[in-house]
Amino acid sequence: MTATIALVDDDRNILTSVSIALQAEGFLTRVYADGEAALKALVDNPPDLAVLDVKMPKMDGLELLRRLRAQRQTPVIFLTSKDDELDEAMGLAMGADDYIAKPFSQRLLIARIRAILRRTEASSAPREGETAPAPVLERGRLTMDPARHRTLWAGEPVTLTVTEFLILETLAQRPGIVKTRNQLMDAAYQDDIYVVDRTIDSHIKRVRRKFRAVDPQFDAIETLYGAGYRFSEE
Repeated sequence: MTATIALVDDDRNILTSVSIALQAEGFLTRVYADGEAALKALVDNPPDLAVLDVKMPKMDGLELLRRLRAQRQTPVIFLTSKDDELDEAMGLAMGADDYIAKPFSQRLLIARIRAILRRTEASSAPREGETAPAPVLERGRLTMDPARHRTLWAGEPVTLTVTEFLILETLAQRPGIVKTRNQLMDAAYQDDIYVVDRTIDSHIKRVRRKFRAVDPQFDAIETLYGAGYRFSEE
């Protein structure tokens, strides 16, 4: 099935050039010139993935993501200003799956789109050759169901993005074992995708925040300074 990508940017040149590039790769595209125009369409007829510019008139990308996340879990890639760490941190904290700083190469954007779509498909469908969905993972109060992309903590649902789910699943599969940032990046990102250490740190912070919203005492993800992270044994 052909994936549909929504592009939201007030720069018409970016909309046109990226849309042409994506269509050449076999994607369907929808384009919107501002967040306000895009919101209803993204909610009523969600694409497989959305690429959002941060700085737009009428409604910026951060506000668009906030409103979208209240109703949909559509994967999102943010386009941020070069070296603007505030945009990056806020976008990740609000649930973006990835970010790319402008100016960017279309090849890099397409690679990251494909990577996120692969992760989305992997979390909702059996792997090739499997006759049954991936088994439910239970670790103390944590329950993770990869086939349904569902996470529970003490019976309470916790909504995670695809990237967050894969990072937490990697930690929870071997409680007590320290995973380095590189190992977590390998689990959550394909080999052709480069992310920096602080991206994993931002994902971990966001996962903790989401769990603490249902359990203020949540401390199952431990930081081993200079080493990485581990899921604590209970």
